[in-house]
Amino acid sequence: MDVVDRFCLYAQFNTQSNESSKTSPSTKGQLIFAQHLCNELRELGLDNAFVDQYGYVYAKLPANTTKKFPKIGFVAHLDTSPDECGKNVKPQIIKSKSGEHIITSDGSTLLGADDKAGIAEIMSTLEFFSKYPNLEHGDVFIAFTPDEEIGRGTDHFNLDVFQADFAYTVDGGEEGELEIENFNAAKATLTIFGKNYHPGYAKNKMRNAAIIASKVVDIISMEPLPESTEGREGFYHIIDMTGDVSKATVKCLIRDFDDLEFENKKKFLQNIVKSLNDQFGKGTAKIKIEEQYRNMFEIISNYPEIVHLAKLAMKNVGIAPKLTPIRGGTDGVKLSFMGLPCPNLFTGGLNFHSKKEYIPVQSLEYARFTITEIIRRAYIAKK
Repeated sequence: MDVVDRFCLYAQFNTQSNESSKTSPSTKGQLIFAQHLCNELRELGLDNAFVDQYGYVYAKLPANTTKKFPKIGFVAHLDTSPDECGKNVKPQIIKSKSGEHIITSDGSTLLGADDKAGIAEIMSTLEFFSKYPNLEHGDVFIAFTPDEEIGRGTDHFNLDVFQADFAYTVDGGEEGELEIENFNAAKATLTIFGKNYHPGYAKNKMRNAAIIASKVVDIISMEPLPESTEGREGFYHIIDMTGDVSKATVKCLIRDFDDLEFENKKKFLQNIVKSLNDQFGKGTAKIKIEEQYRNMFEIISNYPEIVHLAKLAMKNVGIAPKLTPIRGGTDGVKLSFMGLPCPNLFTGGLNFHSKKEYIPVQSLEYARFTITEIIRRAYIAKK
């Protein structure tokens, strides 16, 4: 099965994750897909493949040489985004205006290239090595994780099983992208406490939490927002505002590549709370800031050889590498801070999380070529 057929097959599995679920994986469809992949891995000769109790798929392609290759890993995620419908996906190959062949859904669902494309590219690479067993390589570890789209992709990741020296997530976008840095990320919850009185007798007594919360939103909206930023620019993103006279909450994401600016953004929100307490009285407002992930460049910068390996592999297959920052995060971010350096490779997909998602056929193939070349040239990154 070639990488295109494999991807089109995988896209038809309904694997949307569900943030309200407390199980791992969060949806049954991911477990069904995980078992399918496990069976396929075994058919390719990886008899050690298994699905663990949390829905993670693990496998290892054993080294076939005594040469000093490093142990290398590849990671992709099983789930698709809950932002758009992922049920009854009907992948189709069409010819774009530019003349290239692309794969899309029928327009009523997302496509699921994020990250079924990454899985298909990894699986097709393993099939390639099963057909050419004399090509020398070191140990290659494989992991397919559940619930990446809802931030839980590494919650139960087993590094005792996945014993790679370094790895790559195959979860990026445009052909040639190589991502070694990402946002620092935090979530802030501002809570405002009001005082409720009969509105006919409320003068100089009432404190309307909903109105105060709306003023907080006005203040934040004067700062950089997702809809007005790009590249390396950070932002605030208000994701929820609820409340009434007695109590209101404003939930806000904080994103920035720069450590100092990241801390300054936290302080900005903390100062808003301090100002409210100064103006309306102690206990009017409080804030809780939860760090979500940090910039993986802090870790990856110590391993230039694995970045060089990925760039060399791309060049060798005829792709111009493009180092781009991730305006978000991947499993590789958290894995890097867990002790497994893990840059992010392109899959070739575009317009992720939308019904307009697509992937060029050529990009699927080039991603597979790149993974193959990384495995073949991995000796240059030996410790």
